Amino acid sequence: MIAFLRLAVFGFIGLSVLYLLLSIYSRSVRRETLEKTWDAENGPGGDGAARDAYIEAGMRDYEKSLRKKLIWLVYVIPMIVIGVTVYLVNYQ
Repeated sequence: MIAFLRLAVFGFIGLSVLYLLLSIYSRSVRRETLEKTWDAENGPGGDGAARDAYIEAGMRDYEKSLRKKLIWLVYVIPMIVIGVTVYLVNYQ
């Protein structure tokens, strides 16, 4: 039982680090895409305030997107796999 608790604690810590890194990476990729889209449509430079507003609106949309929600699978899938493995090893 102690080994399972240790696995759960360290696994949760590892998954949390992975989730954080994946979330930061996904956010930065989306922001870069928005910046490149703005530059392609309006050229580099231009109105900085309008560019910032465009990027912030895109990031607000990203916060509600499916991609943001799918990152939670970093927690869900390993927990399901471990749960099924523990069940199969102990009860089959």
